[in-house]
Amino acid sequence: MCLRQGKSIRRPRSGGVDRRGQITGMVSIHVRPPDIEDQQMPGHWEGDLIKGKDNASAVGTLVGRTSGYLILVKMRDATATSAVEGFSAALNSMPLDLSKSMTYDQGREMAKHVELTQKTGVAIYFCDPQSPWQRGSNENINGLIRQYLPKGTDLSKHSRKNWTLFIIR
Repeated sequence: MCLRQGKSIRRPRSGGVDRRGQITGMVSIHVRPPDIEDQQMPGHWEGDLIKGKDNASAVGTLVGRTSGYLILVKMRDATATSAVEGFSAALNSMPLDLSKSMTYDQGREMAKHVELTQKTGVAIYFCDPQSPWQRGSNENINGLIRQYLPKGTDLSKHSRKNWTLFIIR
């Protein structure tokens, strides 16, 4: 006979089914051309979104895979529509040979990636789930930015001038 002990057995939550829906038309990072992986040719970017307090503000980050050049894109909020507007403005401001592809995680803010590709001509590749090392440069930069803009910060209060000061430090 086993007597009850003080605590119940902790059981891990099951993975369950993601009910938010999948991003349609994703192109895997595994079918991307080998010259992108070699990091020899410019024009290939790693992208991500840094979300502000309550997802009410966001900053998009684009990091050049060869140069490490960083572009910060201010966005209204963390929605797919804002991501398309912000990233398309940034990518369209570059010469065509410097905006060839973008590698992104499977965040819901990229649900309109087809629209972004149509507006910019940039091929978008998606990393595997739970695989941040497939966009290592971008994850590293986001970690450095978070030292100055910790989680819970309202990003809409910061200007481009402030962002430049964060980067210089």
